[in-house]
Parts: sequence; structure tokens; C-alpha cells
Amino acid sequence: MFLESLKQFFPVAILLVAVWIVLSRIPKVDLGHSKAFQNRRLMNWLPLGLTYAFLYMGRYNLTVSKNAFGDLMTNADFGTIFGVGTIVYGFAFVINGPLTDKMGGRKAILIAALGSALANFFMGLLTYMGKTSNLVLTFSILYGLNMYFQSFGAVAIVKVNSAWFHLRERGTFGGIFGILISLGLYFAYDWGAMITKNFSLPYVFFIPTIILFIFFMISYAVVRDTPAQAGYANFDTADLEHEKEGEQLGALHIAKRMFSHKVIVIISLIEFCSGFIRHAIMNEYIIFAKQTGIINNFVAKNWGLLLCCAGILGGVFAGTISDKVFQSRRGPVSAVLYGFMLVGSIAMCFLLESPYLGWLMVFMSMAIIGVHGMLSGTASMDFGGKKNVGTAVGIIDGMVYLGAAAQSLIYGSLLPSGEAEKTASNWITWPIMMMPIALVGFVLAMKIWNSRADGKSGSAH
Repeated sequence: MFLESLKQFFPVAILLVAVWIVLSRIPKVDLGHSKAFQNRRLMNWLPLGLTYAFLYMGRYNLTVSKNAFGDLMTNADFGTIFGVGTIVYGFAFVINGPLTDKMGGRKAILIAALGSALANFFMGLLTYMGKTSNLVLTFSILYGLNMYFQSFGAVAIVKVNSAWFHLRERGTFGGIFGILISLGLYFAYDWGAMITKNFSLPYVFFIPTIILFIFFMISYAVVRDTPAQAGYANFDTADLEHEKEGEQLGALHIAKRMFSHKVIVIISLIEFCSGFIRHAIMNEYIIFAKQTGIINNFVAKNWGLLLCCAGILGGVFAGTISDKVFQSRRGPVSAVLYGFMLVGSIAMCFLLESPYLGWLMVFMSMAIIGVHGMLSGTASMDFGGKKNVGTAVGIIDGMVYLGAAAQSLIYGSLLPSGEAEKTASNWITWPIMMMPIALVGFVLAMKIWNSRADGKSGSAH
């Protein structure tokens, strides 16, 4: 029994080793940071990043529970619940982005971890008590609350790191951001599947509750908003600022300036497309596999692990190429990756009944996570500036989840149900809806090919 349990957790060790190897090989940008500063920065972003990763576990466990609920949660039910959550998540940024700029990223990640932990606890409690007669209503409310608190997470991680990373280092951090997202997906899908297999369904909510509470305490102890708060001198990060020296602007004024910035608007529209496609891949493939009877093939069985590996490769590829080849421009990498997604969505139409479909999904996941790390995790810092990055992330990441909401509601009504869902060819709407979205994303990414933040030249630290 012990050896069997050890085998189940063996992939975790492999992932941690892989992440360490990748991080150690990422090209370094020498800005004169002291070794002590770099070590303290690692201590700052690692627990912050892992908290963010476990927020993913407490978000996409809904997809795992969908399959575990069986007939109690139909495709339409899941589409409604997930759609409500993502709409709340998208619009919450209007409030939480400027709020994070005001109170700091450390407080924001603490609110995210504690609030999501409580929402997951109550979803688990309702499941444990068997209160499933009004499943769509109750879960829509609780998942909506969960996603409101979750929305602080992305803003928090970018807000904190905007003060710790120079413009020229942020492509590398975009790769790290992609790794963190990927770990979160692994925790959600593979750990979630392991939990439902070895424990009862409520624990797919209870276990993230416990983990998030632990990381709430760790983040409280070690995360700091700026180098100065950790005993080091702050430094010029060379990003684009939207305020003059000494100028104090309200949230609405800052948001107006952001929306008047052409590049930020285009990035937001690209990320709407990213949200649509990312969730069309991550959520729908595992549901497709379950309903068409291929859930035990290698890709479906190791969906979270493969998503994690794809995300690591996508994040590191995008970040490294952005900084080293395209002089810290984010548009070229995004355009290349969107080109991959456009070709991939076309290929899906011919591979619905092929065993190679799963591997195509892994490849497309690599591309979309790379784009998301570049734009939400990196470009938001570049063009928002560290003072207003919360508002910038709010706009950009909010659009990601409005795209996800559109995807969820559209697919919830168009995908097959009942006996029809068991035949792979009946899922043709799935790739067809992705193709025009991928084309729009590609065209928009081409429009910002030469865009780069024009901040001041930063001094070495």
C-alpha cells in the first residue's frame, strides 16, 4: 500500500526536478543585483507563486468535480456554473485591480488565499452533506464567490514582482509565471483526479482549502511588497509610468489612461481570445475524453502532468525568446504562438477521432500558456508601470476571463449532450468555434509586433 502511494506521488518529484533544471538554465540578465538580493527575491516570489499555483487548484477542481458528479452535473450545468464564476472573475478586476494598487500585492494574495479557501470549504461541505438538489444555483453562488477572491491572485503576483524585477528581466519572469500556472493546472487536474479516486468527492474541495490556508500563513510570514520592506534598496525598474512625479490619480482616472493606451487595449483584446481558447482546451478536452470513452488514454490520464510540462516549455520558450531575440518585446512571441494555435485549431477538425488529438491539445496548451505569461504576467508590468500595474492586470486578466465566460456559455449550449456526446465526430463545433478566435488573436498580436515600453533606463542594484 505504501509503495502504491509512493508511485502516485512520484510524478510530483519529477516535476520539481524538471522545474529546478529549467530555472537553473534560464538565461540570466546581469543588472548588478547582489547575491543576497537575488536570494531574498527568490524567497519572496516562490511562496507567492506557489500560493498562486494552489489558487489554480482551488479553481479548476470544478472541472474535476464535473466528471466525478456524473449525471448530477450536465455539460449545460457546468457551463452555467463556470460561466458565472468567470464573469464574476472578469468584472471583479474593475474593483480589485485599483484596490491592489492602493493596498499592495501582499494583502491582495492573503485575501485571495483565505477567501478562496473558505469558498472551497463550503462547496465541499454542501457536497459532503449531499445538498445537490439545487446544484446549479448553490454552486454558481459559491463558485462566483471563489472566483471573486481568486481575482486578487493574478493582480497580487504581478503587483509584487513589478517592484522586484527590472523591465529587462521580466521576459524571464514571464517564463516563471508560466511555470507557476502550469504547476497549478497539474495540482488541479492530476491531484484532483487522485483525490477523487482515493477519497470521496468532497475532498476535491476540502484539500485545496487546507493547502491554501497553509500558504496564507507562509505568505503572511515572508512576502513583502517592495525590496525596501525586506531591507534592500528599491531601484528603478524602467517600466512605463502613467503619473508625473508627485501626481496622485484616482482609480477611474488611471483606468481611463489605461484604456486610452492603444497597446494595452490591443493586449486586452488578445487576452480575451486567449481566455476563450485556453479554457476551450483545458476544460473541454478532459470532458470530451470522459464522455467519448477515452479517459484512460495516456494524455487524458495524465492531463495535469502534461499541461504542466507544456506550460513550462511554453513559458520558458516565450520568456527567453522575448528577452533574448526580440529585445523584451512581447508582441512577436505572442504572434508566433497564436499562429501555432490557428493551425492547431484547424488540425483539430481532422483529428477528433484520432489518438493524436490529445497530443495536439498539449502542444496548443504550450502555446496559449506562453502567450498568457507574456501578456498578463509580463506586458502588464511593462505598460502599466509598477504604480498602476494592478489596474493594468485588472483590465488585461479581466478580459481573459470574460473570454473564458464566453467560451463556457457558448460551449455549454452548443456541445452535444446525452447519447450524442459519446460520438467524437459530434464535437466538431468545439474546434470550429476556436478557429476564428485564434485568427483574431493572431492579427491583433501582429499589430503590436514592434511595441515596447519606453520607461526610463534603470540603474543597477
